Amino acid sequence: MQNSVGIIGGGLAGLTLAIQLAEQGREVTLFEKKIYPFHRVCGEYIAIESWKFLERLGVNLQDLNLPIIKNLRVSAPDGTFLSQEMSSGGFGISRYTLDYLLAQIALQKGVKIIQENVEDVNFLAKEDFFELHTSQNSYCFTIVVGAFGKRSNMDIALQRNFVAETKKAKKQFVGIKYHIKLDFLDNLIELHNFEGGYCGISKVDADKFCLCYLADSLLLQKNANNIAQMEQNVLMKNPFLEKIFSKAVFLYEKPLAISQISFAFKPLVENHILMAGDSAGMIAPLCGNGMTMAMQASKLLNEQIKLFLEKKQTRRQMESNYQKAWNKTFAMRMRVGRNLQNYVFGGKRSTNLAIATLRKMPFLVKGLVELARGREF
Repeated sequence: MQNSVGIIGGGLAGLTLAIQLAEQGREVTLFEKKIYPFHRVCGEYIAIESWKFLERLGVNLQDLNLPIIKNLRVSAPDGTFLSQEMSSGGFGISRYTLDYLLAQIALQKGVKIIQENVEDVNFLAKEDFFELHTSQNSYCFTIVVGAFGKRSNMDIALQRNFVAETKKAKKQFVGIKYHIKLDFLDNLIELHNFEGGYCGISKVDADKFCLCYLADSLLLQKNANNIAQMEQNVLMKNPFLEKIFSKAVFLYEKPLAISQISFAFKPLVENHILMAGDSAGMIAPLCGNGMTMAMQASKLLNEQIKLFLEKKQTRRQMESNYQKAWNKTFAMRMRVGRNLQNYVFGGKRSTNLAIATLRKMPFLVKGLVELARGREF
């Protein structure tokens, strides 16, 4: 158990952290209840500053012939749109592909991947270690990391404050994702607003496109909890989305869906469990890239865990220094993203006005795009 690390959740944050720790010779156990490869609700666009990080971990991106995306188009519900070339841009890859590749690398590095559902975690202060319980077994770890995504039963088990706040909140979101075939530019990412949400589309690997959207859960309720009906009655009021949904060939029998998504503030440490990825907070797509943030957070966290396990800092110092590093890197983007989400792009009229105004102020559009950009890590 000494110097062992348990990671709850096998998404980008969990997998990339596991690989980094294993490369240092640490004993790492990653809990993921699903079997790789599998699909996730995700926009599947990654900022280019992640490229070298992934290649250092062993993902040979160059051989995957991935689309390099350099152009952005954003539309309002009424069809008004703006376009912007991105100075750095990004690339597209499905989570089905990327998570599987990372999981294979993790296994090769000696990470134990256990397909069990984690039910609770307790920190024993006197002994200075964690007890982790799954539906089948119990485990002990020096460090536990929560990387379980946008919404998890672990949030409830840990009694995280944002769970209760989300249930009381006027706005909760549902996330819907498809893979589609479409006559669409390889180097373009589009973000189309509709009343109560927004939809992104961009190319991924295997000559497919990812279409993923977030919608106010009330919209689904008003449409008899029928996704297709909501798309017809709400999303397709935007002429761009009407064209996409009408001409696309949908590759899933039914879409992937997740409910009760929240952009609320989430603490980075809960009862000494270190949070990473969406467990640490979600960002609105206009002000950041969640996949890149998840991986960069794993690097920040790995640096602090390394110092702790080498006895160069205490547990409290590790937690404090991780929070400082995370806030320095992401806090401004998170604040701007929440404000844009709540006050600018949250409604039909406000979004129409915002896009119409921004069309006349290209310097401001460029500034917002640059704000979403991070540094190579």
